[in-house]
Amino acid sequence: MTNILVTGGAGYIGSHACKVLAAAGHTPVTYDNLSTGWADAVRFGPFEKGDLTDRNRLDQIFAAYQPAAVLHFAALSQVGESMREPGLYWHNNVAGSLTLLQAAVQAGCDKIVFSSTCATYGEQDKVVLDEESPQNPINAYGASKRAIEDMLRDFEAAHGLQHVIFRYFNVAGADPEAEVGEYHRPETHLIPLMLDAVDGKRDALTIFGTDYDTPDGTCIRDYVHVMDLVEAHVLGLDWLQEGKDSRVFNLGTGTGFSVREVIEQAAAVTGRDVPYLEGPRRDGDCSKLVSGSSRAEAELGWRPRHSTPDRMIADAWRWHQSGHYEK
Repeated sequence: MTNILVTGGAGYIGSHACKVLAAAGHTPVTYDNLSTGWADAVRFGPFEKGDLTDRNRLDQIFAAYQPAAVLHFAALSQVGESMREPGLYWHNNVAGSLTLLQAAVQAGCDKIVFSSTCATYGEQDKVVLDEESPQNPINAYGASKRAIEDMLRDFEAAHGLQHVIFRYFNVAGADPEAEVGEYHRPETHLIPLMLDAVDGKRDALTIFGTDYDTPDGTCIRDYVHVMDLVEAHVLGLDWLQEGKDSRVFNLGTGTGFSVREVIEQAAAVTGRDVPYLEGPRRDGDCSKLVSGSSRAEAELGWRPRHSTPDRMIADAWRWHQSGHYEK
């Protein structure tokens, strides 16, 4: 079995990636400082606690496990917070990634799959976004991810570090078997917030902005099921292990849904009304982000098989009802 280092493997996306990696015959080694992840989510391989900015700790992990590749998910990812505290994002995301890449190169690990974001494209309304669309992030979160993409290209040129970059859209849903799922503290994502409101764990969902230039005035996003997303990462790993060139892929369905449309779907799936309030826009939010790329399907053979709103909400609802990591 091949060891794969998974930074952020105790988080939402990373824990799902570990499950899929283990099913594919790899040993996922989770490296996480548990600032936003959960120890109970580490179920499919060994866990090593540590911070991205701790070079000595990273050197120990690379020496102990000699991973064939890195799946790099660890990052701060709240848009609003990044607008208020940009230094946190440049320190954690950018400086942390620099330390990780330096440690990987020193250890002779020359393959990395990087979790980037469509937030690197910024505000490009009514534009179908593909991998060649200009990158002009409007918040520190997107800017930090773009900087890491640039860093990867420089490290490839200087050190031969091969990479696959995934710029993905809004991730939703949960493991259909409810072994792992989406749980943040504080929670900022639409679907878990909405399900909390449905379940009475919060008084109401707040819709941030109802005056956008969209058909119903609320933001439109391209939602990708977390299981589809992590399957793409395994395909990206296979791509690198087959000796193919570094590549950038968008991961989206090509279809956008507004906040109001997602609320309607949740009511249909759960059979309950979704209590909500209308609030002002949040800083750093775009009105519409939808992928227009078919590169991942054409080159990786990736297809978002689970990424319909009803399926994502149903899987999230199953996880929501099964209990969380925090007891």
